Amino acid sequence: MGRWITFAAMLALTLLVMFGVASVSGLEIEDPTPLLRGAAIAGVLLLIADVVLPVPSSLVMAAHGALFGIVPGALLSILGSTAAALTGFALGRAGNDVIRRFVTPAEHDRAGAMLQRWGVLAIVLSRPVPILAETVAILAGSSPLTWRQTALAAAAGSLAPSVVYAWAGAYANGAASHVVIFCGVLGLTGVLWLVGRMGGLKPALRRPR
Repeated sequence: MGRWITFAAMLALTLLVMFGVASVSGLEIEDPTPLLRGAAIAGVLLLIADVVLPVPSSLVMAAHGALFGIVPGALLSILGSTAAALTGFALGRAGNDVIRRFVTPAEHDRAGAMLQRWGVLAIVLSRPVPILAETVAILAGSSPLTWRQTALAAAAGSLAPSVVYAWAGAYANGAASHVVIFCGVLGLTGVLWLVGRMGGLKPALRRPR
């Protein structure tokens, strides 16, 4: 698994460098609100572009709530975040042959088995986390996970952040509020992870000795 872990780290670093280059080149979007005023679909497209560009997804989601209301704004954010995950998944599918050249067949099979088992949960938990969300989605594309599994996992992982940020955009003001809310979203993600872990342990605890 050594080469696979190295590849995952290199992928995350590459995305980080791409985001940095885009920021230095002036492509970073600091305030997405003016773009979203023209059309609701603009926010969805920005969230999809977040796969390769430094789009402030939390601000886009908050702007959705401010401009369109909590429920419509949250739905737009879920749609955009899910589409972004599927875009990353498509990149992973397209680059699967490249990945196979980098790792050994045995490592690829072991990583595929691991992603088959834990990939859905990884997609769910990683959606609120920049860089990690894109990395996991791309790696999932090289695994046995299906498009349907990825879409459902991405939608589930996008639900809480989308609703919370839509509420923040509608009722909360200031960067400090968004930082607190982001920390709250990460905390909620951690709770969901613990619940998933406990749910996975229960069957084992019930087995007769």
